[in-house]
Amino acid sequence: MLGKTELVRGLNSIMPAVAQRGNARKLDHVRVGVIGVGVMGANHARVLAELPNVELVGLAEPDRGQALRIAKALGCQAVADHKTLIGLGIDAAVIAAPTHLHHAIALDCIAAGIHALVEKPIATSVDEGRAIVAAARHAGVTLMVGHVERFNPSVQALKQALEGEDILSIAITRVGPFPPRMSNVGVVIDLAVHDIDLIRWFTGSDIVEVQPQLSNVRAEREDIALLQFRTASGVLAHINTNWLTPFKARTVHVATRDKYIIADLLTRQVTECFGFQEDGSYSMRHLSVGHAEPLRSELVAFLDAIRKDGAAAVSGEEGVASLEIAIRCLNGTHAAAARKPVRRVAG
Repeated sequence: MLGKTELVRGLNSIMPAVAQRGNARKLDHVRVGVIGVGVMGANHARVLAELPNVELVGLAEPDRGQALRIAKALGCQAVADHKTLIGLGIDAAVIAAPTHLHHAIALDCIAAGIHALVEKPIATSVDEGRAIVAAARHAGVTLMVGHVERFNPSVQALKQALEGEDILSIAITRVGPFPPRMSNVGVVIDLAVHDIDLIRWFTGSDIVEVQPQLSNVRAEREDIALLQFRTASGVLAHINTNWLTPFKARTVHVATRDKYIIADLLTRQVTECFGFQEDGSYSMRHLSVGHAEPLRSELVAFLDAIRKDGAAAVSGEEGVASLEIAIRCLNGTHAAAARKPVRRVAG
C-alpha cells in the first residue's frame, strides 16, 4: 500500500501555491504545457496550439531533439523536465509521459495548483491512482483522465442511442497488429482499458464479475485477451482484443430489449436495428454521426471544466475504477466481486 507520507507529499504547499497563482478557472486565457511528447503527447500539443484562448507555453521532454522539433513547429518552449515547465507559470498540464511516471508528475503539478489531464491509464497501480485523485480533490484543481475513445463521434452517437434503453449485452472487438512502440504493457492496459471504461460508461454501472483469458504468443506480455464481465446492473459484456490481427478493427455491438446497435469506431458508422417482428423481420437505420476530432473534443472538455469550475468529463475516480478492473484481469481474478449497491457512473 502507498504510505501516508507519499500520499500527502507536497500537500502542505498546495494552498499557498494556489493562492499565489490565483484561480485559473476564472481566466478566459489558459496557459497549458504538455509533459511527454511521444506520439500521443505530440498530438495533444498540436491540437492545443490550434485552440482559441489557449497558450501552449511549453513541452517537457527528455529527448531534446524530439522536444525541439515539435516546439519549433508549434512556436513554444522546449524544456527537459516537468518541474522546469511548472516554473514557466502554466495553469494546466497534459501528462502524456510513460505511465510509471504519472504518479510523481501529477502530484508535483497538483502541488503547484495546476489542473491536470492525465493520459490513460491514470497510473500503474490503484493506490497511485487514488493518491492522485485525493491530492486533486484536496487542492481543488481539475483532474481528468484521457479516455479519448469516449469522444469518438461514433461512440457518442451510440451512447445517445442507448439513453433510456434496457441494455442486455455488450461485445467489443479491438484488434490490430503489434505496435513497435509498445514494450512495458500488454493489450489489457494498452487497449482493453478503453473498452472497460466504455462498458462502465454505457451501463452507468460498476463491473462486479471478471473472467479473463490471457495469452502471449509473440510479446513478453499478453498479446491476446478474451475478457468477460458482468455489471452490477446485470449486463453481460465481452472484450476481444489482440495484437495478432494484421489490420485494425474497432467495433461495438450492443443488444437491448428493443434495439441491436452496431458501431464501427474506425469508419464511424453506427447502425441501429429495431422494430423486431415475430416473423424475424426488422427495420434498420444509420444514425447521424459527427465529424469532430476526438482528441480536440477531449481537450475542449478539459478546458471547459477548468474555466467553468465544472466536473471533468472523465473523472479521476472513473479512471481509477477502469484501471482496477484491468489489473484484476491481469491478476486472473475469476471470482465474483463482493456485491455492493450499484454506483451510477457519471456520464
